[in-house]
Amino acid sequence: MSPSTREVRVGSIPIGGGHPLVLIGGPCAIENEKHALMTAERLAAIAADRRVPFIYKSSYDKANRSSADGYRGPGLPEGLRILRRVRDGLGVPVLSDVHQVEEVAPAAEVLDVLQIPAFLCRQTDLVLAAARTGKPVNVKKGQFLAPEDMKNIVDKVLSTGNRSILLTERGTSFGYHNLVVDMRGLIQMRELGFPVVFDATHSVQLPGAGGPRSGGERKYVPALARAAIAVGVDALFMEMHEDPDRTLPDGRPLSDGPNMLRIDDLPRLLEEVCAIRAAVR
Repeated sequence: MSPSTREVRVGSIPIGGGHPLVLIGGPCAIENEKHALMTAERLAAIAADRRVPFIYKSSYDKANRSSADGYRGPGLPEGLRILRRVRDGLGVPVLSDVHQVEEVAPAAEVLDVLQIPAFLCRQTDLVLAAARTGKPVNVKKGQFLAPEDMKNIVDKVLSTGNRSILLTERGTSFGYHNLVVDMRGLIQMRELGFPVVFDATHSVQLPGAGGPRSGGERKYVPALARAAIAVGVDALFMEMHEDPDRTLPDGRPLSDGPNMLRIDDLPRLLEEVCAIRAAVR
């Protein structure tokens, strides 16, 4: 396992610094308040039963859909209202993506973690605006970056005085419509001194493989999650849904269905990764 990282605190949850593995997860995009509360409560209960600290993730706006017709979520005001209900009602920290500088201030009033999407990880103004809130910032490594390139992004965040940084691996572009995970990258990013998160679901995405939508290979999520835990990461990120393949009445997908984990499969996977983490430690 690579060297220990500094501790980053998300609400009452410490990440890194030798603390227990943390689960970050939830549906790709917010559907409605009832669904968000239902999935957050169910995921929190599964995690609690296995003594795994849990942070709820769902996007108020998926601004990087393959098609202009793709479902994006309820938008900033309604999405933040729903996430506030989840946070206050269930007592779990919440995370969502920010895509524009103008979103950062209102998002920081609700979110416990501001997430910089992979495609935007080099957008200096966005990264700096998120960092200046003082909130933890989770930066997803762009599919086009080498692991060591994340040092430049870390330096941008540090330049604001914010040291609450999480770095997330979500696969690297390999030819067309394919991502691969180089497990060496997890070690290389961890050597930067900050907690590393492994995104086990976007790492099996097949970007744009479905024409106006992305494909995915859900069956590989457990294997990659187990491998990343064996290498040594501080948190596991997974988008999860009770019915990942559910669509809108017009047939449009609600989420990144092909690469999301079914919630029913989470209990066994959590038990496996916790056992692996205990063994390697």
